[in-house]
Amino acid sequence: MLFPMEWAAEPLSAALTLASRAQALIVDLRSNRGGDPDTVAFVCSYLLDERTHLNTMYWRGGERSEQSWSLPHVPGRRFGGSKPLYVLSSDSTFSAAEEPAYDLQQLGRAVVVGERTRGGAHPCEGWTVHPHLEATVPVGRAINPVSSTNWEGTGVQPDIPCAAADSLDRAHALALARLAG
Repeated sequence: MLFPMEWAAEPLSAALTLASRAQALIVDLRSNRGGDPDTVAFVCSYLLDERTHLNTMYWRGGERSEQSWSLPHVPGRRFGGSKPLYVLSSDSTFSAAEEPAYDLQQLGRAVVVGERTRGGAHPCEGWTVHPHLEATVPVGRAINPVSSTNWEGTGVQPDIPCAAADSLDRAHALALARLAG
């Protein structure tokens, strides 16, 4: 999960600062079921060089939009926006976990390796209609600034499709080949 910032900021900052010294990075989102969009922006901030528009959330209630941007400053050191970056995906990757894969892919920053994700880009609210029936309705829509669309219903399409179980080996081989070339 991409836990809320009050829980995740310190350990993520430590891990991403440590990873900043790597020549290439593989981010594994294969079993991640989502989480907090602010945490998505925080993680992406370490993988880019400058403040970047990542996503806009359009909310039906009140017809309002909220933009999500990477941070201008991060605690620790950035991995940056030029070294090889691979994101692993599976058919279990969902919701906010799909967003960094999609955003970084659309920006041309990361190569997504693995399976098509589940396709949950729209935040929903649920209402109990009957003790045995709940209605879930989308209340917002993600809009990527590059593609002007999102991954709802289609999932994030990998750049390098392969079985999720093989994606780490595949991304590792791609990283080694790029670094050697």
